[in-house]
Amino acid sequence: MAKKKKSIELSDKNITFESKKITYKVIRYYPTAMTLDVLIQADGVKQGVQTVPFAQVPKEIKKIIKPN
Repeated sequence: MAKKKKSIELSDKNITFESKKITYKVIRYYPTAMTLDVLIQADGVKQGVQTVPFAQVPKEIKKIIKPN
């Protein structure tokens, strides 16, 4: 039986979305926890990495990350 991946690396796909003048770049997706690691940029300045629930991501981005 195949092992499930613990995370899916998405940094090479350059997936970004914007909310409240803050730009989020998707780095990694954790399917078991349904969360994303995102790099936060406000006004062009990197703020750091944060974990965001998959439910809070825009619908267009969800289709790219998990096409079902």
